Amino acid sequence: MKRVLMLGGSFFQIPAIKYAKKSGYYVITCDYLPDNPGHKYADEYYNISTTDIDGVLTLAKNLNLDGIVAYASDPAAYTAAYVASVLNLPTNPYSSVKILTEKDLFRDFLKKNNFNVPCANGYNSYYDLIKNIKDFSFPLMIKPVDSSGSKGVSKINTEEEIKSSFEYAKSLSRVGRVIVEEYISSIGPQIHGDAFVVDGKIKFCYLGDHHYNNKINPFVPYSTTLPSTHSKEILDKVEIELQKLINLLKINRGALNVEARVGDNELIYLMEVGPRNGGNLVPQLERYASGFDMVSTSVDIALGSISSEIRYNKYGYFSYYVLHSEKEGVLNNIIINEELNSYLLEKHFFKKKGEFVNAFNGSNATIGILLLKFNSMQEMNFMTENMDKYVKVELR
Repeated sequence: MKRVLMLGGSFFQIPAIKYAKKSGYYVITCDYLPDNPGHKYADEYYNISTTDIDGVLTLAKNLNLDGIVAYASDPAAYTAAYVASVLNLPTNPYSSVKILTEKDLFRDFLKKNNFNVPCANGYNSYYDLIKNIKDFSFPLMIKPVDSSGSKGVSKINTEEEIKSSFEYAKSLSRVGRVIVEEYISSIGPQIHGDAFVVDGKIKFCYLGDHHYNNKINPFVPYSTTLPSTHSKEILDKVEIELQKLINLLKINRGALNVEARVGDNELIYLMEVGPRNGGNLVPQLERYASGFDMVSTSVDIALGSISSEIRYNKYGYFSYYVLHSEKEGVLNNIIINEELNSYLLEKHFFKKKGEFVNAFNGSNATIGILLLKFNSMQEMNFMTENMDKYVKVELR
C-alpha cells in the first residue's frame, strides 16, 4: 500500500484526499487545524502547520512515504517540494517552487530572463521603500510577497496611501516582506486557469477569464468563466510564455495555476504562476469543461505513477461562482433563484446559518462555491456579471 502525506485538510483538499483513499493509498494529513473537514477521511492526522518545514520534515522522515501532496495550496507548496527533495520523492526543484511562491523573487526572475514585467521590488522596511519611491510611477500595487487568495492586496494612487497599505500587506506576510509594483492595465479580462506539466512539457492548459466585484474589492475574483473571451492567438502567447518559464525553472511535473494580463501592444504579463492546482474547485470545473481529471492526476504524479499521455477536449461554457457577502455579519440565509437551478452542476456551502461571515476582501471570506454550465458564451458572461440577481446572501 503506497503511503501519501497530504498537506492540509480544508474543504478544497477533500477531493484529493478522497481520491487517494479510493485508490487504496494510505493517507496521512497534517495542518494546524484539527477541525478541518478533510482529516476525517484520512488514516492518520498530525497537528503540524503545513508551513512548518522542519516539523513536516521530521514527521515525514518517520512515515515511510511514497509521495507528498500540497493540493490547491500555495503556502504548502514549498514545504512539499523541500521535504520531497530531502526524502528523494517525486517533486519539482524546491528552489524553483520558492521562486513561484514569493512574488518579489518571481518578479526578479522574470526580469532577469527577459519576460514582460512591471517595475517591481520587494521590501521589509517602509523606510527603504520611501527612499526608492521615485523609481516608481503611480498607480502602484502593494502585496504581501507570500499571500494567496488576494489577501492583503491594495492599489494606491498617492504617496499618502503607502504607509497604511504597506503595513497592511506586511501584517499578512509570513516572511515579513512586501512587493511594490506598478499597476498593469489589462486589455480585456485577466486570464486565469490551470496547466499541467509532464516531463517538463505542458500537456494540459485551459484558460478562462476572471471576474471581480468592484463594489467590495476589485482584486478578489468571484468567478472564472471557461473558455476565455480572449482570442486563440492571445491564449497561445500565454502558453508560449508559460512553457518558457517552465523550461527555465526546470519544472518537470504537476499542476500550475496561472494568472496573466494582456498589456499594451498585446504584450503578455505572467502575473502569478502558482505551483499547485487552482482553488475554488477550478480542477472540478475544468473536468466538466474538458474531461481531464486534474485531481486524480495530481495525486498520481506525486507518487510517480502517471503516463505522459493526457487527452482532453474543450467544450461548453462553464464557471464557478464564489458565494460571498459585501459586508460582515451573521449568516441568516442563502437564497438561490429557481431560475438558476437548470444551470447548476454542484453547490457547496462552507458556512451554516448563524455563523459569522466576513466581507469579501480575500478568498478566506468564501461562503460557498457554485459550479455552473451555460448554453452560450453570451449567456454565461451576462449571468456571471449579474449573479446578484440570482443569488442572495442574507445577514442578520
